[in-house]
Amino acid sequence: GKMELGCLCPGTNISLYSFHFRSQPPAMADLQTPLVRPKRKKVLVDYLVQFRWILVIFVVLPASALIYFNIYLGDMWSAMKSEKKRQKEHEDNVQKVVKRLKQRNPKKDGLVCTARKPWIAVGMRNVDYKRVRHFEVDLSAFRNILEIDPERMVAKVEPLVNMGQISRATCPMNLSLAVVAELDDLTVGGLINGYGIEGSSHIYGLFSDTVVALEIVLADGRVVRATKDNEYSDLFYGVPWSQGTLGFLVSAEIKLIPIKEYMRLTYTPVKGPLKEVAQAYADAVAPRDGDPAKVPDFVEGMVYSATEGVMMTGVYASKEEAKKKGNKINSVGWWFKPWFYQHAQTALKKGEFVEYIPTREYYHRHTRCLYWEGKLILPFGDQFWFRFLFGWLMPPKVSLLKATQGDAIRNYYHDNHVIQDMLVPLYKVGDALEFVHHEMEVYPLWLCPHRLFKLPVKTMIYPEPGFEHQQRQGDTSYAQMFTDVGVYYTPACIFRGEEFDGAESVKRLEQWLIENHSYQPQYAVTELNEKDFWRMFDASHYEHCRHKYGAVGTFMSVYYKSKKGRKSEKEVQEAEAAILEPAYADEA
Repeated sequence: GKMELGCLCPGTNISLYSFHFRSQPPAMADLQTPLVRPKRKKVLVDYLVQFRWILVIFVVLPASALIYFNIYLGDMWSAMKSEKKRQKEHEDNVQKVVKRLKQRNPKKDGLVCTARKPWIAVGMRNVDYKRVRHFEVDLSAFRNILEIDPERMVAKVEPLVNMGQISRATCPMNLSLAVVAELDDLTVGGLINGYGIEGSSHIYGLFSDTVVALEIVLADGRVVRATKDNEYSDLFYGVPWSQGTLGFLVSAEIKLIPIKEYMRLTYTPVKGPLKEVAQAYADAVAPRDGDPAKVPDFVEGMVYSATEGVMMTGVYASKEEAKKKGNKINSVGWWFKPWFYQHAQTALKKGEFVEYIPTREYYHRHTRCLYWEGKLILPFGDQFWFRFLFGWLMPPKVSLLKATQGDAIRNYYHDNHVIQDMLVPLYKVGDALEFVHHEMEVYPLWLCPHRLFKLPVKTMIYPEPGFEHQQRQGDTSYAQMFTDVGVYYTPACIFRGEEFDGAESVKRLEQWLIENHSYQPQYAVTELNEKDFWRMFDASHYEHCRHKYGAVGTFMSVYYKSKKGRKSEKEVQEAEAAILEPAYADEA
């Protein structure tokens, strides 16, 4: 099937490597043997990275703790203000943004961007676009929860409100955002303008699918409220994945759901080839008999090697149920507890088990160890003595890690480390796992399902055309089931002292994604050129919004914002001029 594809779409650029790889599916034994690579010599930067933990322990961790404490005080201060006062401050701050935008002289002031420092972002892409001459607008005041409305089941929040702050406010009310992204630091603005996912996304979709209304300051200073059925509905559908390039988001109304105090979590070990691990995962997401009552509230999978994984399915439970005799309660939020991914891994030895985890602690289960990246930053961070003495200082703030790494280490990580997510249709997860094993050999891998809804307009990401007629596992007439395959770690060949070309590897991954109707979230380091970027994402609606709402010439285009490397002012302006020609999207 893939061979015809190559012939039918002359516009697609299928490299010989992937063409050969896809057109003759290698035998399983082949995929068990990742690429053979030459040994590499150690250089100075290897030692800098190896001893980076010294800097992390003595500088980054204490500084992170102070920053977190400061943020916490700010959240508390914000929570003490009356709702009226917060709303009034919000309106004043919005007016300041409008006023600042109107001061801009488009001829000499460069493009608009926010005034936050480049290292504040959680994404791995270093924020090179900040280095171009630009006109800064300060949004740092937008960090309040404006309203939690249990009647409408909506939370109205400003864009810098983070996940920890929201769950702290809603969980005691037995309410929660429908999708609570795992890491405490992730902000509402980033999750809406980019993407956000959680183990409940197989029901509710990505974070942006749970948004009810957006308040946006447009390039000309107008303030509009966009919903899916008012006059600004095109803008409402255009904002997700746009990376803040259509306007400034100043508040969002997000759907709340009722929850219970505990999560009843079942850990199920799976052993067998990657295809079988993928099937066991699909069965956890969408039980084969199709009984909706069996669909769990939460699903996540972790693949620990080419032959084993653990699937976790969670169902909300009341505290009465959790405290019944014989039930095991595990408060994973305590600082000295084993890191969550290692705790789950014990199921491989001891078999399936069930425990009850307090809901808010479950939401943030990966925060302290940053999934498993914590192990690379602090190799002994998972040891009991360290957890007990210093676990409360974890995690180091990602933004501080970036601020203290310098260009040499940053480039080293680009070359010798993978941080990528792949959003892949559920039925292709087995193929994706085999591809990653063969190409990168990174373990553990994270699996998290999400629905991709069929929307009234074709947005930047969209389900496969005609998916609703296939009736595949997990799909419905209105949404196709996708999965986020998270590839975060150092490839095994580096541990073996072999060479690894990070950039080439990511390029092949991106071509695989394009050929398989899959997507690469843009917080990651992307190697895509502009043409391929618009083969992966659909440009038509985005370009329509950019022109209609005056973003061209005011905000950078999303491709240039995500692109790796430093960008000169001239390059960005030339790109802006070129964009007036039709986008490449329809060629692919």
